[in-house]
Amino acid sequence: MSGPEDRAAPDGVTETAEDTESAETAETAEILREERRLTPRQARRLRIALSSVGMVVMGVVLALRIASRSSVLVVGVYGLALILCGVVIELSRNGRTRLGSWLLGIGLVAAVAADQLLIP
Repeated sequence: MSGPEDRAAPDGVTETAEDTESAETAETAEILREERRLTPRQARRLRIALSSVGMVVMGVVLALRIASRSSVLVVGVYGLALILCGVVIELSRNGRTRLGSWLLGIGLVAAVAADQLLIP
């Protein structure tokens, strides 16, 4: 005999209310995880926005660095960072958001590192 809390599953195995609740909780958690994910279109737009902000920041830093020290190396480092941001925007428009993310992250870190290490 089973109590009011037990249910017969289709395969004849009885489930308790706790098993049912944990299964429902797992399903709810999975649904919430799926809802938090960005759609491909949202990911592309986010990457384009981040690259655009990166371009603006690199342009401002380039202007400030040229005002303090006019150097071909400064223009080279920040010019390459600006080009990289433009490349990432194009990659994102073409659906290569993961590649663009890696390039943007590594490229901007490399630009800042080059500024610290190479430029006197």
